[in-house]
Amino acid sequence: MDDLKHKILDILKEDSRRSPALIATMLGITEDEATAAIRQMEDEHIIVKYATVLNWSKVDSDKVNALIEVQITPERGTGFDAIAERIYLYPEVKSVYLMSGAYDLLVEIEGRTLREVSSFVSSKLSTLDRVLSTKTHFILKKYKQDGIIFDDREDDHRMLVSP
Repeated sequence: MDDLKHKILDILKEDSRRSPALIATMLGITEDEATAAIRQMEDEHIIVKYATVLNWSKVDSDKVNALIEVQITPERGTGFDAIAERIYLYPEVKSVYLMSGAYDLLVEIEGRTLREVSSFVSSKLSTLDRVLSTKTHFILKKYKQDGIIFDDREDDHRMLVSP
């Protein structure tokens, strides 16, 4: 991939609402060149989706998010891919990552309640043939996601008093 496409990706990752005209101005190219590069990266599935990062703690939402460490036995011929596919096809699953270290897959899921997440792990995930063990971590608070800091600190409006 050429340097121009990398620069365009950096700009879109920072703010996906930036128009091809603005990107062209920022990079000193024509709008047609920017549009063509973006379209080509979309066609090649380099750019897969444009998404919005939300601070769900500011929304009246009682979603429960969890990260699950999963140890599995890879399948002959397909390795980790077949079991990862079975897992990511569940609608509760938001992300699946192949990891190095003490476990094989990291699975991020979302549910309405702790019980719903627990039920997913016990009845769907842990019962899969190649799954050896799971360890569930509930996300209590997000401080930063995708490079964006969720700063919920309130300004201290108390008067400074010195002796």
